[in-house]
Amino acid sequence: MYKFKFPDIGEGITEGKILKWFVNSGDSVKEGDSLFLVETDKVNAEIPSPVGGIVVSTKAKEGEIIYVGNVVIEIETSENALKSTSSLNEPIDKKSKAIDEGETAGVVGELEVSSQIIAISKEEKPSLEDESSIKVLATPVARKLAKDLGIDIHKIKGTGPVGRIMKEDIYLANEEKLTVSPVSRPSSTASPSILIPELKFAGEVERVPLSMLRKTIAKNMVLSKSVIPHASATDEIDVSKLVAFRTQSKNMAIEQGVHLTYMPFIVKAVTLALKDFPMFNASYDDKSEELVLKKYYNIGIAVDTPDGLLVPIIKDSDKKGILPIAKELSILSEKAKDKTLTLDSLQNGTFTITNYGAIGATSGIPIIKHPEVAVLGVGKIAKKPVVVENDIVIRDILTITLCIDHRVIDGGDAGRFLARLKSYLDDPVLLVLS
Repeated sequence: MYKFKFPDIGEGITEGKILKWFVNSGDSVKEGDSLFLVETDKVNAEIPSPVGGIVVSTKAKEGEIIYVGNVVIEIETSENALKSTSSLNEPIDKKSKAIDEGETAGVVGELEVSSQIIAISKEEKPSLEDESSIKVLATPVARKLAKDLGIDIHKIKGTGPVGRIMKEDIYLANEEKLTVSPVSRPSSTASPSILIPELKFAGEVERVPLSMLRKTIAKNMVLSKSVIPHASATDEIDVSKLVAFRTQSKNMAIEQGVHLTYMPFIVKAVTLALKDFPMFNASYDDKSEELVLKKYYNIGIAVDTPDGLLVPIIKDSDKKGILPIAKELSILSEKAKDKTLTLDSLQNGTFTITNYGAIGATSGIPIIKHPEVAVLGVGKIAKKPVVVENDIVIRDILTITLCIDHRVIDGGDAGRFLARLKSYLDDPVLLVLS
């Protein structure tokens, strides 16, 4: 009997709501067949079966909340059950089984959403030195499964022929990992728990349940404000040249099927500034008390959706031009609103931009997304009278706010970062040439 548990699919997801079952008790399933559709705070995903066999029972109803590590469904995987499942007949002897595993496509570590594969997030990868120095005998599907579940395959003892690591060994190791540490906990620097007084009301009220996304936003905001000591710096940038350049380029962009906004220019300018000031493209490791500088540039863009804020990521922004960034922004924004984003598009950001100017706000104080160390808030562009060479003229002014993690970044650093960002946005030709 195989007891399938809701897997840890990364990105801090610890629970989900079952939206739909694709199987019932008594149904035959093949490895890789979709078992149920789950709604998480990030995406809706179809969960595939890791084994083939006969469904004995389902342990949750549609609409019920399940948590990582919960047994969701039981599948009979005995020889008789497997034989009754057409097109899935795994041999009993271990040698044949090892060969079959290498050809198997369905893996619990992969979730299929909108025809795209969602990869398990992983903060750490085994070093090249470790991988090259230790030769591990394992089936291809076991290697893939270990990678997706974030398990070091070098630390697993195989039960197959000649010590070969099988997929069952990976599942067992994952279950042990979940038993020891089912949910990651905030840093020890977070504020201690406080007693929240009971709410009292003096009139009629209505209780509105929070969506899963809104609950997660609430938890993340508490984590960020509890762990990260925020400081902020605000400045105004004359973007008159940028406004003129964008106006001249809009028609050309439309001919290429791209809606050109100001955000691609800001993303590019931020990326260049991050290269000049690497400490802003980093994370602070509380345990080792080290600043981890990231050599890749993944810019998160906060998107306002009916359910709450999502932050899809522009990956490798340093390797992309203005128009490719603009096109990707449009696609990610639509997917965020349609809830068709994949987990991969929400993972591994290094710096975040939030554009409250899109809804008409001039300025604001954004909150840093943990474990990043800075966030940029962008207001609306407004025409203002300014003094240029002793003359009062009307210019296009953009108000920006930079919030920093004051443990590792000081006000002077913030001021220099803003000055560099200002220089890039003041002359859009620099952005295009870069």
